[in-house]
Amino acid sequence: MDKITAKNIIDASMGRTKADVVFRNAMVVDVFNCRSFKSDVYIKDGRFIGFDGEREAEKEVDARGRYMVPGFIDSHCHIESSHLSPSEFSDAVLPSGTTSVVADPHEICNVAGLKAMAYMLKSAENAVLNINYMFPSCVPATFFEHSGAVLEAKDVETVIDNPKVLGLGEMMNYPGVVSASPSILDKLETCWKRGKVMDGHIPSISGQGLDAYLSTGILTDHECETPEELIEKTGKGMYVLLRQGTVCKNVLQLLPGVNDNNWRRCLFCTDDRQPQSILREGHVIYGVNLAIENGMDPYRAIACASINAADCYHLWERGAITPGRFADFFFSDSLSFLKPEEVYVQGELVANNGKIIKKSPHVEPEGVSGSVNIKDISLSTFSLPLKSNKARVIEILPGGVVTKKGEAEVKRDENGEWVHDKNEDILKITVIERHNGTGHHASALIKGYGMKHGAIATTIAHDSHNIIVVGDNDRDMLLSVKRLEELGGGITAWKDGEELAYHRLEIAGLMTDETVEDVTKCLDELHEAVETKMEGINPEIDPFMTLCFMALPVIPAYKITDCGLFDVTAFDFVDVSIL
Repeated sequence: MDKITAKNIIDASMGRTKADVVFRNAMVVDVFNCRSFKSDVYIKDGRFIGFDGEREAEKEVDARGRYMVPGFIDSHCHIESSHLSPSEFSDAVLPSGTTSVVADPHEICNVAGLKAMAYMLKSAENAVLNINYMFPSCVPATFFEHSGAVLEAKDVETVIDNPKVLGLGEMMNYPGVVSASPSILDKLETCWKRGKVMDGHIPSISGQGLDAYLSTGILTDHECETPEELIEKTGKGMYVLLRQGTVCKNVLQLLPGVNDNNWRRCLFCTDDRQPQSILREGHVIYGVNLAIENGMDPYRAIACASINAADCYHLWERGAITPGRFADFFFSDSLSFLKPEEVYVQGELVANNGKIIKKSPHVEPEGVSGSVNIKDISLSTFSLPLKSNKARVIEILPGGVVTKKGEAEVKRDENGEWVHDKNEDILKITVIERHNGTGHHASALIKGYGMKHGAIATTIAHDSHNIIVVGDNDRDMLLSVKRLEELGGGITAWKDGEELAYHRLEIAGLMTDETVEDVTKCLDELHEAVETKMEGINPEIDPFMTLCFMALPVIPAYKITDCGLFDVTAFDFVDVSIL
């Protein structure tokens, strides 16, 4: 706030000048006292300036006794997971009451480094949604794969002072932190010097290891899975994020751990939420309503999605309906089930009855397009020679991204190459480096995917986002990868040498400038094609979301990178063959 703005809102608040607008007969949700009260609410220059009093306004709006709810803050998300550009993401989430996000762009930064950060920041400048970023802490996530970029402490220094950069993104390198790695400490120091927030990523870590990790000042965790874990972490001063994404869903698991003493240390986040989920269920509000439906006090749930997040991330001008803060809010007829009608950002109506009214301007994806650069590939790229008939397999566990260390008896041909057995639910999975044309690639086996025949490939493969493809035959796998090269990124499904459906992702192979409606339609067509034309897909998994997490070497147990089959628990590569 500057002096001119301050004078304007002080004068209007005191009644010396007119407010811009007054909302009559509102039931104001007070997140500080967990209550609501009936009042008129005055706004000037996009900020709340007061309640009932001797004031005049240029415009009056009748709130009709509805609840005025502070706009929700997504405390941790990856915009890239929506497949939408930041401007289209803004248009997609505002109608469901999300008015601010804290986004970690490590997906796109793994592809294009500082160029990607520049694009994301430029996209946020004039977006209607209040988009804030955490600078990615782990690019690459590990050095057991090849990403498109490496971001070091010196790179953090280049943008950490940008007011849209709130701190350091999820620190996935737990071993690096507790071993006091100099490169990790250098990154953390950029935040220590400036008093900025540092996000954590520590599934299943407790006791002494947690203590060491927290001693660095890392403040949050969105990877909690049990009430006991939540209680320990909040008891040690952490903010725990109640996550309700498309694949990772922890709200109901964690809710029993939220109590009268620790709820102020709880926030809501989406992490990775697909466009279909956003369009049909809403954004942050879906997790909030789920918590309310399952016994959480509505005022506490709203506070967790607003003021708690604002406090955690130092968003002092957001998160509450109170004088001086930006007028970000929505109206709902009920608190037992929140359904945003009109949504306002800085006092301006931006969405109405689920439809965006004020769209964010388009930003050209300079420096982040044309991101598929692979070395010449052939059928031999997908070769998987085995030393025995017994092999390690990545075993899918439906409902999340954790896998199991599996073993299986498999078939080989006369050259020792793996041969698909149509009677067994085991497929080949291959990762191909796509950023620098290095030629790095590796294949392994996966169980639980269910597909009988064909191939599915995508340029979305967390976190380094190389090409990942699963299939029963090398021909369809090769054709699907070549198609991704032609598209410049995306998702494609093939069977018997023909493409069944595709989705183009021209921005870094992760996002598109299409609307959420168009993206949802395209993904629906992909799902329909796979479900109707590809036999056997496991109905308990999302074939595309599941596939893209099979290359994530920070989540147990077996994963596949362009360097080989990775044992996350041992933090080392293992041979596919069991001797």
